[in-house]
Amino acid sequence: MAEKNQPEEISYLGKKIDELGIALEKMKLAEYVELLNRPSRLFYINFFAGVARGLGMAVGFTILGALLIYTLQRLQLLNIPFIGEIIAEIVKIVQGNLKVK
Repeated sequence: MAEKNQPEEISYLGKKIDELGIALEKMKLAEYVELLNRPSRLFYINFFAGVARGLGMAVGFTILGALLIYTLQRLQLLNIPFIGEIIAEIVKIVQGNLKVK
């Protein structure tokens, strides 16, 4: 009886090995191991990724800051007293910090 199940078990194991191989290919495990074996390449990739991320943040914050200033200028033209008071308070804080230095 054990001999009858043996071919079925072998084919089942073969299918599982194929599935495992496909899963490893999808994970790109070989490329990851190769990258770990070359630390200088890993360093360069991470360095340039960090530089790109930093530049992206700088550009993004610059655009957001410009939009905020533009919006505040437009609100100031509407002469809304509440907004004017907030802007005046911000100006006082900035000038106070400049005098301290």
